[in-house]
Amino acid sequence: MRVLTRPRVVAVLGGLLLALLVAVFLGIAVGPSALGVGEVARVFRDPERAGPAADIVLRVRLPRVLLASLVGASLAVAGVLFQALLRNPLADPYVLGVSGGAAVGGILVMSLGGAVGLGAGAVPSGAFAGAILTTVVLYAIAGSRGRVSATNLLLTGVVFNAFASAAIIFLASMAGLTEGASIFLWLIGSLSAVRVGVAGWVALFLLGGLACALPTARSLNLLAVGEESARQLGVDVERQQRILLVATSLMVGAAVSVAGLVGFVGLIIPHLLRLLFGPDHRLLVPASALGGAAFLVICDTAARTLLGGRELPVGAITALAGGPLFLYLLRRHHMRTFAP
Repeated sequence: MRVLTRPRVVAVLGGLLLALLVAVFLGIAVGPSALGVGEVARVFRDPERAGPAADIVLRVRLPRVLLASLVGASLAVAGVLFQALLRNPLADPYVLGVSGGAAVGGILVMSLGGAVGLGAGAVPSGAFAGAILTTVVLYAIAGSRGRVSATNLLLTGVVFNAFASAAIIFLASMAGLTEGASIFLWLIGSLSAVRVGVAGWVALFLLGGLACALPTARSLNLLAVGEESARQLGVDVERQQRILLVATSLMVGAAVSVAGLVGFVGLIIPHLLRLLFGPDHRLLVPASALGGAAFLVICDTAARTLLGGRELPVGAITALAGGPLFLYLLRRHHMRTFAP
């Protein structure tokens, strides 16, 4: 593990913050109606005199860019924590089935909510409730005498994901044409239906997850080595596992509830940053938050602009960009590991 010094932390996080700011500016300026640097600056300096540009920036693009950054940061941080929990650098936020439970909750509202008077505004609440219920069930099944086995968690998550997939297919088959289109976008991941009020919701759970992870970063380093070794070095493994499970589940539930199933962010960003900057969680956790935010903002900007007036689901862009990149990084890591 590389030595972590203050100048190195400042340099890495400063560079990633700069990349995020550039991505945010591009997300605000680029679109069907392109805006120049001067127009964007004028909107923030004097929105009343900015004309139509103020509505484009403040009501349409800025809320969406902020939400994309929060969702990307939440998924990337959750990916780091799940990988520490399972001691597997290839794990992602969906491996434990929490996202599947959130999807079932959201799709349940989409397909059957109209019959009981629930509209589209209830979808995030339904998805978040599904994530929380899934977490409770996972802990109840995988936990034994207060201990949570990483292997049991993984196996339980695989089984629950299969169950969630079957439930999603069943609910989608019961939905009408309009609801079916909404479910399709939900399963791919989309930020097209962004609402200003949900950004604070996602930010709250992201800050909560960071507040749980950052003070325990040294313990995460020890936990990644192995549970028994961590116990011998004084880590309360069971407590760390409970904190990680709850924090990641809340972040994933909040992200999925507003954006649907956006894949690859929680897998590709932590893995890429781990290869670039090392596995020390004191740096990896905040770096993943910044890197995941920048990555999803760029992908969402591409989703809005690649087809001109039409819009692609952001989950399709993350898969197209993340899949080949991940295979390249995996092959590069394999060649380094087994090089003669």
